[in-house]
Amino acid sequence: MILIVDSGSTKSDWLAVDKQGNKLMEKVRTKGLNPAILSEKKLHKTIKNSEELTNNSQEVSHVFFYGAGCGTENPREMLKGVLEEIFPNAQVSVNEDTLAAVYATINEPTEAAVVCIMGTGSNCSYYDGEKLHQRVNSLGYTLMDDASGNYYGKQLIRDYYFNHMPENVKVAFGAKYNLESDFIKYNLYKQPNPNAYLASFAEFMYLHKDSEYTVNLIKSGIREFARNMIFQFKDELKTVPVHFAGSIAFFSQDEIKAVAEEMGFTVGNFVRRPIDALVPFHIKNL
Repeated sequence: MILIVDSGSTKSDWLAVDKQGNKLMEKVRTKGLNPAILSEKKLHKTIKNSEELTNNSQEVSHVFFYGAGCGTENPREMLKGVLEEIFPNAQVSVNEDTLAAVYATINEPTEAAVVCIMGTGSNCSYYDGEKLHQRVNSLGYTLMDDASGNYYGKQLIRDYYFNHMPENVKVAFGAKYNLESDFIKYNLYKQPNPNAYLASFAEFMYLHKDSEYTVNLIKSGIREFARNMIFQFKDELKTVPVHFAGSIAFFSQDEIKAVAEEMGFTVGNFVRRPIDALVPFHIKNL
């Protein structure tokens, strides 16, 4: 059994296939497994809570894990150790989520492209056809993650409290969520995964895209992401497209294309969930 995992901070999707790529069970979903945020104990408990995974743990020969928070060595090695303990007969590979986005979005294995992730968090890399290159080390949701779910959630809450929302949008926002200050602070400062909590508000934008306020908010985040991340690869952008993966990117396609035309870069492919495209890649390269 081969496990292919695509993990964000909010959720992790697990695919189990055989060596021919045939699905062995329905997709398993667990909570997010971000080793830059969660403790070793929490990572272990989250995986072990899945009966489907633990019941088949001895049968697993390979684990290919791609996740948020796996871009630096210490968190990556910690998660690798957890996976090796739970799946003792498996060869375990742990890589950052950007590499999964690369394999899912490029048209050919050797295609060069700038590849962006916009989900709960955000990131951007350049793939030269063989290797991945990053010019910014992510400092996580507190300081970075422009145009991500948690970025937009924070902007929405701020605009609500600072009275920057149009009245009809503010009423709708207040009706959909518990916006009591004590409740928000409790979730931000006393609960795990505050980045995922913030990202839960982003859905509101796509339910209210008839509002000029919402469209402008989405575009503003994309411009900031482009300035800070995409244009780290200014020279490469002259010859390669920019691909996008993640739910925020998928549902912001019109706004991304508009900002790309405005700022002068070429938009390529959009993939909401990279995991499905990873199966043929790994079967071919076992």
